[in-house]
Amino acid sequence: MSKHKSKIEKLYEHPLSGNIDTEKLVHALEHYGAKVDMNKQHRALIHLNGREHSLTLSHRNELSKDAIVKLRHFLEEVGLTTDKL
Repeated sequence: MSKHKSKIEKLYEHPLSGNIDTEKLVHALEHYGAKVDMNKQHRALIHLNGREHSLTLSHRNELSKDAIVKLRHFLEEVGLTTDKL
């Protein structure tokens, strides 16, 4: 299993994982075709399949469970799910 695939699969785990490294997640998203723009307000704008999602980043380089759920819903909408990796 590739390291990028495992990072995406962590988003779909039950119960939600609380230790997803945002930097590694961004690299995994880029591997699967997303364009990620970071801004100064600690947000990542994810562009994938003509859609856009704003992801709030923490100062600790981890995602909140709420952010994980929102990102998972976005990825499901654009067709990036574990069964399609």
